[in-house]
Amino acid sequence: MSAPPSSPPRWLLYGASGYTGQLIAEEAVRRGHMPVLAGRSREKLAPLAEKLGLEVAVVGLEDVRTLVSTLEGLPLVLHAAGPFIRTSQPMVQACLSAGAHYLDITGEIPVFESTFQHDTEARARGITLMSGVGFDVVPTDCLARYVAEKVPGAHELDLAISTSGQTSAGTARSALEQLPAGGRVRRGGALQPWPMGKGLRRVRFVDAERTVAPIPWGDLVTAWHTTGIPNITTFMALPRGAVHAIRLTYPLLKRVLSVGAVRHGAERLIEARVHGPDEAARNEGQAQLWAEARAADGRRAQAWLVLPDGYTFTAVASVRAVEEVLARRPQGALTPARAFGADFVTSLPGCQRLDTLE
Repeated sequence: MSAPPSSPPRWLLYGASGYTGQLIAEEAVRRGHMPVLAGRSREKLAPLAEKLGLEVAVVGLEDVRTLVSTLEGLPLVLHAAGPFIRTSQPMVQACLSAGAHYLDITGEIPVFESTFQHDTEARARGITLMSGVGFDVVPTDCLARYVAEKVPGAHELDLAISTSGQTSAGTARSALEQLPAGGRVRRGGALQPWPMGKGLRRVRFVDAERTVAPIPWGDLVTAWHTTGIPNITTFMALPRGAVHAIRLTYPLLKRVLSVGAVRHGAERLIEARVHGPDEAARNEGQAQLWAEARAADGRRAQAWLVLPDGYTFTAVASVRAVEEVLARRPQGALTPARAFGADFVTSLPGCQRLDTLE
């Protein structure tokens, strides 16, 4: 993996005033970077910029011309302003126009699909487009590639996540945005609807066995591009009571959230009440992942990952991804594991991969 930069690189961090954006900015400075902190509000950006000694750029995503001019002389954007289904496309277009690399920290399926649609144009421009350079997609993408390489010709891939701790407002808003779309799995190479709460199974994580339920995670797109495995299911560890509640309430919740006023009210409530874990909670937090690839002839491989708290991981992984892109300059729309390899995740502090459990 690339070494820390010898001279402070400048690039644009959009959404720097958000919960995760601030963590990324702090990690970037710790690694010797000097990102330009960007967003809509100078008032929100100024305290962080003053604290870290960084430049500020105030620009809205609706103003693509100003976005392009803001990128002049900057080689890369790390986009941290969600929900990305609303915000990513203007920034991707600005990066394509400016010839700047684009990275983001989304986990939203439609955003991954949109990013990959620009692959040909990105190659022609000689730039990288890479969605999902944080938690979750970096660790699951790397783990998916790792087990897939052990089972050439695998036709099934299962990925499961178990996390602890609170969520940030940005994460909650993105989840709210995706909720009406319902469950998804990949079958025969295509995304297909899946009933919410259906398909429970037990998975052995590093510390315990847990009940997991299928969820529409971004790996349904990224793992497909990384491994080519046609049948993929992504799971989340959930209490059985929570799964039962989802089954009962989802149809009503879907209808309610289709009403714009209700959805906007829920977003305002999230913004006011959800603040993300504090430093102590992040230091205590942990995520565990499991992956299994299977072939039709019975061959299979599984592996596990233990990680720090997801927000801490995102700050570290996204800045390291910036370093890798600036050093390697890969071209086209790529996943983290396709660009950097299966071992990228194990190069990050606090990340341990296991092939067997005692």
